[in-house]
Amino acid sequence: MNAFPVHSIETAPEKSGPALNALQSAFGFVPNIAGAMSTSPVLINSLVGLFGNVHGGSFPEAEIQVLLLTNAVTNGAAWAVAFHSFLALEEGIDAADVAAIRDGRAPADPKRAALSVLAKTLIEKRGRIDDRDKQAFLAAGYGPDHLLEVVAVVAASTITNYTASVTQPPLEPAFQPHAWHAPRS
Repeated sequence: MNAFPVHSIETAPEKSGPALNALQSAFGFVPNIAGAMSTSPVLINSLVGLFGNVHGGSFPEAEIQVLLLTNAVTNGAAWAVAFHSFLALEEGIDAADVAAIRDGRAPADPKRAALSVLAKTLIEKRGRIDDRDKQAFLAAGYGPDHLLEVVAVVAASTITNYTASVTQPPLEPAFQPHAWHAPRS
């Protein structure tokens, strides 16, 4: 028995309603991960607030999708990998770059590679990056503000990635062509 139902706006706890309505407006539907997440109003409201800031930040949406896809792969979150693969392609990320990220490699574009490598490094080193990691990112043309903004994106996606691993929501039909399984260690 799954202890984590996928709520709709109508079945979610009342305090989760505004967050689900915001996601409905943003995506045109409530993603299954959000429906599962809405069991906890604290969690869904935290996610929506942080994602609002992330998507309103200085990175174009395509770069945000590079970060979110990298984070999902690094955290082994299958639902999020499929979702962000779909969104990355919708944002015009080259299919070869999406495939590279899904395989744990950096995209070919140098700036997007710097984003992907920094996100992966932040997660793998649990935030304890060194000067070389910072300099490699800054050398790609980003500023210190961008580096800190990547931390916010990693934080936001960690909420979704961990929740997907805990709740295991079903993958929506539109994302099933992008289904992914973490490689065996």
